[in-house]
Amino acid sequence: MSAQKEKCFFPLVFLLFCVSSMPRCGSASLQQEPSPQHYFSGLEAGKASLAFFTPSVSPGAQPFLEQIESSAEALQDYGISVVKVNCPKEDVSRYCGKENALRKAFLFRGNRLIREFPTDALFDVNSIVANVLFALLFNEVKYVETLADLENIENVLKGKSNMVFAYVPATGTAEHRAVMEAAFVYGTIHQFVLTTEAALLKATSHDDPDVSSAWLLFCHCQRATDPAQPCRRTALAQPLTLLNIHRHLKLMGAPLVTEIAEDPEKISTVHLQLGLPLVFILSQKETYEADRRTAEFVAWQLLGKAGVALLSRDLVDLNVLRRSNVALKTPEEGMPIQYLVLEDTDEIITLVEDKNKVKQIQEHEEEEEEEDEDEKENNNQDIQDDQVLEAVSRDKKRELPLEQILVLTEENFNSSLSEAAQTVVLFYASWEAVSLAVLRSYSEVATHLKGTPGVLLSRVNCWDWPGLCSQENVTQFPTIRIYKEGQHPVTYSGMWGTEELSSFILLSQVSCPLKLVTVEEAEGYLRGEFPTELSSLHHTSLLGVFSTATSEARKAFEEAGNILSGHVRMGMYFEDDALALSQKYSVSPPALLLGQSGGRSVEGIALSKHSVQDMVQMIRYELLDVFPEITVANLPQYLQLRKPFLILFSAGDISQMESKEMLKLAKGGTQQAFVACWLNLKNTPVGHGILRTYFSTTPSLPVLLWVNLHAGGQVFKFPSEQSITEVNILSWLERLQAGLEIPSSTLSEEDWKPPLPAYDFLQMMEPSVPELSPHTSPHPGDTPAQHPPKSPGGDSAGGDTGTREEPSQESTAEEVGSPGRGLRGTAPRLAARDKQAKRHSEL
Repeated sequence: MSAQKEKCFFPLVFLLFCVSSMPRCGSASLQQEPSPQHYFSGLEAGKASLAFFTPSVSPGAQPFLEQIESSAEALQDYGISVVKVNCPKEDVSRYCGKENALRKAFLFRGNRLIREFPTDALFDVNSIVANVLFALLFNEVKYVETLADLENIENVLKGKSNMVFAYVPATGTAEHRAVMEAAFVYGTIHQFVLTTEAALLKATSHDDPDVSSAWLLFCHCQRATDPAQPCRRTALAQPLTLLNIHRHLKLMGAPLVTEIAEDPEKISTVHLQLGLPLVFILSQKETYEADRRTAEFVAWQLLGKAGVALLSRDLVDLNVLRRSNVALKTPEEGMPIQYLVLEDTDEIITLVEDKNKVKQIQEHEEEEEEEDEDEKENNNQDIQDDQVLEAVSRDKKRELPLEQILVLTEENFNSSLSEAAQTVVLFYASWEAVSLAVLRSYSEVATHLKGTPGVLLSRVNCWDWPGLCSQENVTQFPTIRIYKEGQHPVTYSGMWGTEELSSFILLSQVSCPLKLVTVEEAEGYLRGEFPTELSSLHHTSLLGVFSTATSEARKAFEEAGNILSGHVRMGMYFEDDALALSQKYSVSPPALLLGQSGGRSVEGIALSKHSVQDMVQMIRYELLDVFPEITVANLPQYLQLRKPFLILFSAGDISQMESKEMLKLAKGGTQQAFVACWLNLKNTPVGHGILRTYFSTTPSLPVLLWVNLHAGGQVFKFPSEQSITEVNILSWLERLQAGLEIPSSTLSEEDWKPPLPAYDFLQMMEPSVPELSPHTSPHPGDTPAQHPPKSPGGDSAGGDTGTREEPSQESTAEEVGSPGRGLRGTAPRLAARDKQAKRHSEL
């Protein structure tokens, strides 16, 4: 039946039901026939009639005649006439014989006898209507006795039509009549199946059902296209009446999820018309697929209890809190829509089943808003103790320009990796402070690299997509990886500043090491002219030169390049004239050539060690500045050398004389023993705190210190009365090593720990239980096991849980993101617990 026909058909059916349930004033009555000849001659082809034959009416037959006459009114609605035929005394035929008088009734369709009924089976109007319709619909309503019979019918219907399976304790009851009347109307739309076998009812249920009561299950076989996939079942929760069956079938025929693109206050669905609430899942373009699956999962759980709609924030201007992710519209006139913040779909189920839950959630949200206002007034010490949290709190009102960063989900992750030559992915958690701080830097990188060909910046919120992040083996937040087709992803391990991130992304564009094929390319590479993608970077160009006889060193160099990819600029030259190139810089293959200052200075270094690890360490060391300015960004690189620091603290740029003397010292024969460096307090204000740790008061600047962090933590101060020259410093270092100098202070050996414990985000993440749920997960097992249903067919409270145990066509949706537990995409999962994160504009 077409959708248009169904649209007209349902109101007519409803009207028919209403009329059939109203008392009549004798508009239909028992027809009288003077003789069997008159009766049989007047029968019309295709028209059904119920007849009983009697020569006279005895007093004992009066109750039966009253019931059969009353049934005439009900049967006439289905085009069935009820006829009393008077038999002449001399007529001893099959129908008028003495043995049939008022002991049998006969059902005819045209001149063909359909069935004989003993009059004791037609004891009231319900039994008469039920048995007559059952006989007429014998080929349409299948009667089954075993589970195998039921499964055979299901298998035939899969992918084609749905089934209505009814159990009645006995035929001829009011429930049996209701089922048959519904089958008479809906039999062309659904396949009706009937049983009176209590054992079959128990076989279709997970609990011990009450076999003394009638049950009706709607079996969604049309959605089960896989022959091995069982049909979902949704039980009727109300008593088995004609009106309740009609209501149930109409709900089963409504769209599972309705998509809303207009004012939700003006929406009216079949659920609202039938007195049920309507649940809105608030969605947005970026998370549409996940929200759609979540809505479908919720709809299956609430089938028969409430409707579910997907409300797009992008298409409807909602004047509600951005973090709201669920709305509830009740059928009562004049009641406003309630917008709520829920953490998982279980709360939606509770919301529908417990009306008091709406009021509790609203009161809780009002309390939260009051707490937020209090926090604005108070200086929360817990936040101030953590500098990252403090920064996020301070900038919580700042809008991040995230439109240039592609949002990745489980649906578009793999396809997006092929959209560009290089896809950069930030894996983060939207509630976690460090992630939000890095997201700010990442947005600045996106602005800086806007328009760079072949580079796509994207992000994955692991709090919304734990399965995806687990699949990519992301175990800490934040994590940045670069994906290139056909290559293993490269993980970023540097500082989170904008400059460092941008440099890493640009350097990762080219192969590391980059293979050069001509001397001209090699010379241009040392001058920073090749490749053009890196022309904007002022990195030292490192070129490995190898002959055919040095294949072992070349392989180690290539492995080192894979490790250092994105962090250094490495090239490799191993053509026939490699010897001539290296000898130009006074070395022989295998060798490294370091091009600095645009190729004006090229240093040749012989490669004596050929292991990968030794080569990585040597390259990192050679790329360090001889006399560096220590910053927060580069300090870890120099700490890894595990050498003492000879560090000059300055209130600004150091003088040319001091720089010259320190540089001579750094380049001298003792340079391998310590790190000569300086720190500008204007550029790196944290230096003030370092000096206060070394001394009770900040000394006059500049001040030169010897600090051995890796052996005893002693701090020695260069005499302030002496000028900073190479000779004076070397003399002082000799006295210091001879034990003739007294340390100004000694650092404590206690561990430097953060003032507050870190979030155990893995504990807070949604657990993945290896159990297939009916609705959503790309990897079997992303959803928790469901509780068994409490009614036949599995409807714990009227028609939802019976569908949970069987994986169906729709179950593939749940395999992608497990929306059965968490509401993802439209609001943070920790909305009620992590106030600091939820206030960030990203959320």
